[in-house]
Amino acid sequence: VQLVESGGGSVQAGGSLRLSCAASGYTTTSYGMAWFRQAPGKEREWVVSISRYGFTIYADSVKGRFTISKDNAKNTLYLQMSSLKPEDSAMYYCAAINSLFCPRAGSEYPFWGQGTQVTVSS
Repeated sequence: VQLVESGGGSVQAGGSLRLSCAASGYTTTSYGMAWFRQAPGKEREWVVSISRYGFTIYADSVKGRFTISKDNAKNTLYLQMSSLKPEDSAMYYCAAINSLFCPRAGSEYPFWGQGTQVTVSS
């Protein structure tokens, strides 16, 4: 299983970015997936999950601003981020788990990407 994130960058507050996570070695229809983020000096934070059946759940801090989706034909996970705030700045990671459920604890996920940096300036 391999996950490769892309799409990070630097934007001004209020801007948008779309992150991608290309998966190989398994299909997105069979795994639950999630996005996590970690800012310098802070603990890793769960952001959003999508189950193998497409059920989504968001952290309160991003609800209404971020949208998770997946293209099963491309085996790719996305995170559309809008109305970005400086506090959204972090390294963003996608993770996968071969489970019906998508836990919020990162330690439960066996598969991780290398991360993509998002920087939001005020």
